[in-house]
Amino acid sequence: MNKLALVTGASAGIGLQIAKELSQRGHDIVGIGSGDRIDKLADEITGVTVVPIQADLSTADGVETVLHRVDELARPLDVVALNAGKSLGGSFHDTDLDDELHMLDLNVVGQIRLAKHIVHKMAAQRHGRILVTSSLSALTPTPYESIYGPTRAFMLAFAQGLREEMKEYGVSVTALLPGATATDFHHTAGMDNTKFGSNAWKNDPTQVARQGVDALFAGKAQVIGGNASTKRAAALNKILPESIKAKRFAKDSRPGQ
Repeated sequence: MNKLALVTGASAGIGLQIAKELSQRGHDIVGIGSGDRIDKLADEITGVTVVPIQADLSTADGVETVLHRVDELARPLDVVALNAGKSLGGSFHDTDLDDELHMLDLNVVGQIRLAKHIVHKMAAQRHGRILVTSSLSALTPTPYESIYGPTRAFMLAFAQGLREEMKEYGVSVTALLPGATATDFHHTAGMDNTKFGSNAWKNDPTQVARQGVDALFAGKAQVIGGNASTKRAAALNKILPESIKAKRFAKDSRPGQ
């Protein structure tokens, strides 16, 4: 029997490519998505068993739906990719509070709810791998995405701490920090009128997913997802002052460009 992998945000973008990467390495896939697009996951991934689950991870009920369905499978989880997330572009002065609270519920609260149960399962079975999708945005202030960046910084810090805690249980935790990637992510965030609105210059999601999964199976603490330019940007983010990084980010994220 194949090993089992669970991937959140699996209906499109990096999450879909992570699911494909894991399937190519012999894992059956439990794919989570908030919309009915997830029902087509089996058309995207062949050769392994695919279990699509439609659930809104920004809610406690959505997380419980996922956990109930996974328990019904009565199989150990070898890999979990906590990848779900969204952004919201625009000045904090202008954006809607409810939209921002929903983003916090999805990017942080829902991921922690799910991780709590996953960690208990993996600790009991004394093996497993967890891939946490953060972002290059975790390493810089993100004006005009002022809530998104901090949500990814939270998940990066969470992954780093959890990695140390889970070593005694034989569970490895890896953080994936993608740079801007050619998906619908920024379009959904309402950022078409910024530099991020064009996918022409961005990273290939297939490459990003492969880098993340490679790092996961190599047992690495974290990996930058993207091309050489993205890796250079990550290196700069480690040494530049926060004020300079904020200005650089705003140049690309300010609406109306």
